[in-house]
Amino acid sequence: MDVQQILVDVTDPGNFSFQECLIFLGRSDKESLHFIREGRLQKVILADGIPVLLTISDHGDGRVAIDVLPVAFPELEEKSDVLSTAAVAEIRRYVTRWLHLDADLRDFYKWADANPLLEGLPSRYRGLRLIGIPDMFESLCWTIIGQQINLAFAYTLRQRLIEHFGYSITVDGAVYNLFPRPEVIAALSPEMLTPLQFSGGKAKYLIATAQEIVAGTFSAAMLDSMSYQQAKERLVALKGIGNWSANYILMKYGRFPEALPLEDAGLHNAIKARMQLAAKPDAALLKQITGSWQEHAAYATFYLWRTLLPQ
Repeated sequence: MDVQQILVDVTDPGNFSFQECLIFLGRSDKESLHFIREGRLQKVILADGIPVLLTISDHGDGRVAIDVLPVAFPELEEKSDVLSTAAVAEIRRYVTRWLHLDADLRDFYKWADANPLLEGLPSRYRGLRLIGIPDMFESLCWTIIGQQINLAFAYTLRQRLIEHFGYSITVDGAVYNLFPRPEVIAALSPEMLTPLQFSGGKAKYLIATAQEIVAGTFSAAMLDSMSYQQAKERLVALKGIGNWSANYILMKYGRFPEALPLEDAGLHNAIKARMQLAAKPDAALLKQITGSWQEHAAYATFYLWRTLLPQ
């Protein structure tokens, strides 16, 4: 099948910068699920069960262009040269959720410029959207993997999980990866993950989470139907998910604007630098600083994370 192009409208296009999004998406040289090549973003996903290679670019008229190429993984039975209506809709949803194309940043920018801690960030990073993780299982795994370790090592563990239990395909000489499916991780034992330098606890949490999804006791549809508080309570009921993890998932997957990963070390470092503090802010100061963030909490956190990257 020839490449099919899908165009997606951007909400608040005056405050959208594809280039700013690419800067954040390119923050790690250990990224193995998406690639930035010649100013375009590439990633393989399952759309209506069919593997497709997405090549995403700025169409330049308030729209994002998605070139879609069906591909075939030898390990997967699903393959098709035809994009169903459901697949096209799923691709639209995925990219919109990933790049937060349906966000309106005007209220956040107005609020941020009136906040001493965030003042100036809207103009410095204008158009940066809150880059998400549209696949719930991937977001859960990434959060569990990233607990209590630095970002570089978290990327290393994630890369190992993908290489050993995910899927890969070569297209025009480039290798693309698909994140492991829940049923694959659910069938593992902790002893299969610990040689990859996963702690025993993380290995158990990843497997238990996958098993809940496979069993149908937890799903994206359930989470998507819940309020912020309901979703948070359901997430912390999962093994290995605490307050930070739940809020990170609700921020990056759930897209709840009030999600605030208050315990996040990166957030603490950004606040310390912005306020020129001698030490990281303590719990009392953090609550004082963030107490008024409310519906701007997720974006405030994300823009502060952005200050930790090279300009």
